[in-house]
Amino acid sequence: MPLPIRPVFPNPLPGEGVWKPTGPPVNGGPPVLVTTYRPELGSPDTTAYVAWFDHTRTELAYYPGGSEPPSAAVRGPTMVPQSQRYRLLATFNAGFTYTSGNDGSTDNGQVNEPLSDGNATLVGYRDGRVDIVKWSGGPNAGPDVAWTRQSQAPIVWNRQLNPDLNDDPNSPQWGLTLGGVGDVWRTGVGIDRRGNLFFVVADNQTVTTLAKLLKHIGAVRAMEFDINADWHTLITYSHHHGLDPRMVEPQPNRSDTRYLEPDNRDFFAVYTRLSGPVTVPFK
Repeated sequence: MPLPIRPVFPNPLPGEGVWKPTGPPVNGGPPVLVTTYRPELGSPDTTAYVAWFDHTRTELAYYPGGSEPPSAAVRGPTMVPQSQRYRLLATFNAGFTYTSGNDGSTDNGQVNEPLSDGNATLVGYRDGRVDIVKWSGGPNAGPDVAWTRQSQAPIVWNRQLNPDLNDDPNSPQWGLTLGGVGDVWRTGVGIDRRGNLFFVVADNQTVTTLAKLLKHIGAVRAMEFDINADWHTLITYSHHHGLDPRMVEPQPNRSDTRYLEPDNRDFFAVYTRLSGPVTVPFK
């Protein structure tokens, strides 16, 4: 279990930074935890929505959408496969498009778009581990890797902010913002010191404040994912009376059934862990 997120404000709101389980327990513990907290003293109306995934109780799968990545080796259903929905815990958006920065990806040993050396890469290993690495392995991943997804350079490395971060709203490295506004919705992923995964989404963020946010919650390595109001999506699922999706953050531009129906953009699905090596199930 992660420690509660340390409040930034001297008088925190009730439950601020306190982790709450979502979905069914797995092996006697919560596979997914969520919480909210206000990350900036100068912006009390800004809320960060945070999810934590226990890598020993979950397995992640990376899915292409209908048009992203452009050259998927296996396009698949472009949504969570019907056969896997019985164990679905959460879904969340992936990173920048391939044309934004040569952000490659692979699935089950097949290259969607070639991996670029030096890019931050979220890696899912066949033994269930997840990690963020600076890629140096060539265009494809090795046989011990289930999937990979790149998204520019790391924004946190060894608990330190990337010194090359800048808040240019038209940055080719950190994302072009809609309307040239610097503070926008941004998402990111991070790895905690025990190898578990964070996903964060918050409005009014530059890439620098996003990096500070991820460091504050305990990420030792982190990378930026997609940005702007149209694309952020964090959904959790319960199974009390069938599959019941819930959008975690306010998202008027997307339905909570996104990823349960075909979508153009790539995404991640979080499942309860099965025995045996992790692969991406497309059926």
